[in-house]
Amino acid sequence: MIGSVETTAAVRLPNLLTKYHTDYPAVDFSLITGPSDKHMNAVLHYELNGAFVAGPVEHPDLVSEDVVDEELVLVTSVSHPRIHSISDVKLRTFLVFFDGCSYRTRLNQLLQEEGILPVKVMEFGSLETILGCVGAGLGISLLPRSIVAESEQQGRIQCHEIAGKDAIVKTVFIRRKDALITPAMSAFLSGIRAEFS
Repeated sequence: MIGSVETTAAVRLPNLLTKYHTDYPAVDFSLITGPSDKHMNAVLHYELNGAFVAGPVEHPDLVSEDVVDEELVLVTSVSHPRIHSISDVKLRTFLVFFDGCSYRTRLNQLLQEEGILPVKVMEFGSLETILGCVGAGLGISLLPRSIVAESEQQGRIQCHEIAGKDAIVKTVFIRRKDALITPAMSAFLSGIRAEFS
């Protein structure tokens, strides 16, 4: 059983999972989506064999392999004025995933660095709901460009770049150092390296 943050599962994993299933149809494979913190705890407690989470992850019991760097963007309705700095959005409602989401954590860091307290935060359990509500003008969100690119091309939302180190979040694959690497896991790790090298 493998875990993944929802955005990585939606955009980055379909090709990997399809190839793996085609090459190893007898392997019983399950993918669970959820926040990075939850997956890290599940891997540590042997509940998951591994997980795609936001990095970096430094834990003495875990092995972490870089997978992909994601560019984060502020996402608004198409009618929203251009955003030039994070202070331009200090009076807006923020639409976020539940606690434990790495993108929510990064948004909180951005706001704290500018001394901004969000006026209102609304939590949602699915990416589709966040994008729909952003497009309708309910509020703004911080999400990977890869996950919102299609909605932006369709004219449903607008993306605004953020500057510097805050714009990039690393996705990593974690597993326990002491876990047995089965042939199935070895093949999966090879698949990750081939897909994301």
